[in-house]
Amino acid sequence: MAVYTEVSDEALKAFLALYDLGEVVSFKGIAEGVENSNFLLRTTKGQFILTLYEKRVDAADLPFFVGLMEHLSRRGVTCPQPVRNRAGTALGTLAGRPAAIVTFLDGLWIRRPNVQHCGEVGEAMARMHLAGADFSVRRANALSLDGWPPLFHEAEERADSVASHLRDEGAAELAYLEARWPAGLPGGVIHADLFNDNVFFLGEKLSGLIDFYFACNDAFAYDLAICLSAWCFEPDNSFNISKGRALIARYEQVRRLDAAEVAALPILARGAALRFMLTRLVDWLNVPPGAKVAPKNPLEYRDKLRFHQRVRSAADYGLVR
Repeated sequence: MAVYTEVSDEALKAFLALYDLGEVVSFKGIAEGVENSNFLLRTTKGQFILTLYEKRVDAADLPFFVGLMEHLSRRGVTCPQPVRNRAGTALGTLAGRPAAIVTFLDGLWIRRPNVQHCGEVGEAMARMHLAGADFSVRRANALSLDGWPPLFHEAEERADSVASHLRDEGAAELAYLEARWPAGLPGGVIHADLFNDNVFFLGEKLSGLIDFYFACNDAFAYDLAICLSAWCFEPDNSFNISKGRALIARYEQVRRLDAAEVAALPILARGAALRFMLTRLVDWLNVPPGAKVAPKNPLEYRDKLRFHQRVRSAADYGLVR
């Protein structure tokens, strides 16, 4: 989450007049994250999140996200619910941006997850995968293999200003993955961005999943690979196999990986690491002037990518068979 677009008091008042949410008590920007402009909205009827969609979110995809959150909630997945205005519409326009209001979830995101937290994430992700099985709307993953070359080309000229040889490392990895990326794996709706700040906990119990704005149809094991990097590394970027074991084991308690998914997991993890290295690199090099946003360091994912390049099998992530 972040703030790229400011909202005036007058514009907010006009927008909220379309809803039955009471009077505004407080309204403030949320500076975490990097994709959309987000605000914590408190009214006389409760707390909500107001999002203005920017950057990589295509307005044409917003009905998919809205419908998915409503569908998952009906299937028992705790996630924010879109708030519809008096006309029954969940999407509007505010400050020249597509906008929506969603319900507020209780809980905190965990900055230093432990083994228990990782297990909770694995189980919740598997339940989400199963819950989305009968969601009829489809959305391609715009940030999978075909989406990486444009990101690389956007950043390559300045990549070495961030770290020596980063351009060559990125080019070599992209070529490697283009030659080996797996196809035909079991798939369906995935979250595709299930980082620490998109999972809420009450104590060590997972209380909800948020921020579905990269959700799409892709391989389930790719979602798992994203989480291995997001949840199972320590601050020095060393992999914690106990966390990996917990995440995979709890996932498999709900949905067992097949042999093809197990074999593909190291390649999928490399692809996931490259994806986040590239998107972070582009963001790092292109922060809009005055934006209330803290770009994330792409070198974190360069280091994680280097680890995944050394992995020989899913057992190195803690898979036990």
